[in-house]
Amino acid sequence: MVLPEILITANRTSRAVDQTIAAVTVLDRPAIERSQAIDLPSLLKTLPGIQISRNGGSGQNNSIFMRGQESDHVLVLIDGVKVGSATAGLTAWQFLPLSQIERIEVIRGPRASLYGSEAVGGVIQLFTRRTGEKNQTFSVGIGSEQTAQLTANYANLTERTQYQIGLEHTQTAGYNACSTRNQGIGGCFTIEPDNDAHRQHALSAQVKHEFDPLTVSAQVLRSQGRTDYDSSFNNQVDFVQQVIGISAEIPFHDHQISRLQLGESRDEAENFGRAELPKNQYDTRLYTFSWQHDWTLSAAQLATFGYDFHRATIDSDSPYAMTRRDNHGVFAQYQVDFQPLHFQISGRFDDNEQFGDYWTGHLGLGYEWSPMIRGFASWGRAFKAPSFNELYFPHFGNPHLEPEQAQSWEVGLRGHYAAFAWELSGFYTETTQLIATYFDANTGAFFPKNIAETTAKGIEFAATWALSPRWSLEGQIDVLRAEDQQTGLDLPRRADYTGRFGVTGHFDRWQITTQGIAQSARHDDVLNQVHLPGYLTLDLLTEYRWSSEWTFKGRLSNLLDKDYEEARYFPAQGRAIFLSVHYRQ
Repeated sequence: MVLPEILITANRTSRAVDQTIAAVTVLDRPAIERSQAIDLPSLLKTLPGIQISRNGGSGQNNSIFMRGQESDHVLVLIDGVKVGSATAGLTAWQFLPLSQIERIEVIRGPRASLYGSEAVGGVIQLFTRRTGEKNQTFSVGIGSEQTAQLTANYANLTERTQYQIGLEHTQTAGYNACSTRNQGIGGCFTIEPDNDAHRQHALSAQVKHEFDPLTVSAQVLRSQGRTDYDSSFNNQVDFVQQVIGISAEIPFHDHQISRLQLGESRDEAENFGRAELPKNQYDTRLYTFSWQHDWTLSAAQLATFGYDFHRATIDSDSPYAMTRRDNHGVFAQYQVDFQPLHFQISGRFDDNEQFGDYWTGHLGLGYEWSPMIRGFASWGRAFKAPSFNELYFPHFGNPHLEPEQAQSWEVGLRGHYAAFAWELSGFYTETTQLIATYFDANTGAFFPKNIAETTAKGIEFAATWALSPRWSLEGQIDVLRAEDQQTGLDLPRRADYTGRFGVTGHFDRWQITTQGIAQSARHDDVLNQVHLPGYLTLDLLTEYRWSSEWTFKGRLSNLLDKDYEEARYFPAQGRAIFLSVHYRQ
C-alpha cells in the first residue's frame, strides 16, 4: 500500500504524510482498485485501528469502531462536506459507492479542535472521482448470490476547466441476513429465512474552473436504491444518500488564501414491506457552510483560522420533540516547522443550540530523528452531542442525555528504509458520559444512558515490504483494550487483538495476492453476557493485464468458508467469488 505524498484532512491544510503529527492511512484510486473490494465496509475493514460490525451482507447496516470508540465517534466528510444521519447519528457506509471514490484519508485520533462534534475517534474523508487528465473507464462484474456490478467514468479537461461524471449500478440477491440458528428468535427479533436483496444506482459529477485568480468547483454524489432486511417491523427500505458541495478558493497576495464552501448532505429512508404496518419515513439533511483562511507567515510557519456552521433537520412521520439543531464553531491553528522539530496547536469553540458551549483543543509535536525515522506525540480533547434518536426516538430516546467528552494521548514512530516502511503508534483515551444502549428486562425495551467513564488504550503497527520486484508483503497488528471503568466490563463488539496480512506476487502480466484477517473473541452486549468467538478469514485475489487498456480480475472471499459473526445472529458472508473486466483509456 503506497501512501500519497500529501494529505489534507489531518490539519485542514495540505501536509506531507511523513510530517503529519497523527497516525494516518491514505488510499489512492490505484490502491482502491487493487483491493477489489465491492463496497466501502469491506475496504475499511482492512485498515489499521478500524473494526467493523456488519449486520449481514451487502446493503445491511454497518458499525465502524475506530480505536475502540463508538461508531458515531467518527466524523465523515465527502469532499469537505459533513455527512451522516441526524436521527441515527451514523453514516450509511453500505450505500456509498466505492467505484466513485478517488481517495480515502483516515486520521486516527481526535480532531474536534478543527471539525467539532463527532471527531472523537478520528476522521474519514472521501474524495469523489476526479482527475487532472482525460480518461474513460468501464467495468462489469458478476459473482456469487447473483451479484452484478457495472461502472463507468469519464473525465476531461481544457486549459481552465476540469470535469468528470461517473455511474454505478450494483445488485445482489444476497443471503439470509439474520439467522435464528438454535435460538427461537434472532437479533432481528423475527424469523425470516429468506435472502435479503440489495440494489443501488449511483452518480457522481464534478467540475472545476479556474477564473483569474478565483477557482470554483462543484461536485455531487448521489446513491439510491432498495435493500431487504430482517425485522419484526417493516423489512424493506428505499434509501437516498446525496452530497452536494460548492467551493471557492480566493488568494490574497502571495501568502494568504481563503476557502469558502457550501454543502448539503441528505440521508433519506422509507421503511416498508409489511401490509399490516404503516410505512416509516426518516429524511434528514445537514446544511453546512465553512470559511477557512490560511496565512503563510514564513516558509516555516502557517496560521489557519475559520468559521463553521452546521444545521441538522428532520422530516419524519415519527414524533420528535425537536427537529432542528444549529451549531456555530470558530477555530484557529498554528503550525511551525523548525527542522527537525514540528509543532502544531489548535483550538475551537462550538456554540451548540441545544447543549451550549464547548471548548476543544489539540497539541502535537513531531521530531525527525533521521531522514528515515520520525516521531510524534499529541494530546486532544473532543466532544460528541447526542443524536436525535438517542434523545427523542419514541419508546427509546432519553432526553436527559449529556454530551460525551473525551481526552486522548498518542505517541508514535514512522520510518522507512529502502523498500521497508512502517508505522507504530500507541494511544490512551478517556471518555466521560459515553452513551451506551441497555436492555430493560422489566419493560422489554432498549434505552440509552450515559456511562460515567470508559477508557480505550491500544497499540497499532503497520508495515509494507517490497522484498523484490516480484514479491511484496504487508502486515498489521492492533491491540485494543476498551472497557467501562465503573464495572470493568468490555465495551461491546471490540476485539482485543486484530491481525491483517497480505502477500502479493507479480508475474509478468499476472498479479496474485493472498490476504487474511484474524480477530480475537469479543462480547456483543454491554453486560458481557453474549460471547462472539474469534475468527480467521483468507481471501485470494488475482489480476491479469491483457493489454494496456484491458484487465481481468477475480476475488475469492472467505476462502475457507469460515462461519462467524461480527454481530450476534447476523452471519458474515461465506465463500464467495466475484469476477470482473476493466477497461481504461
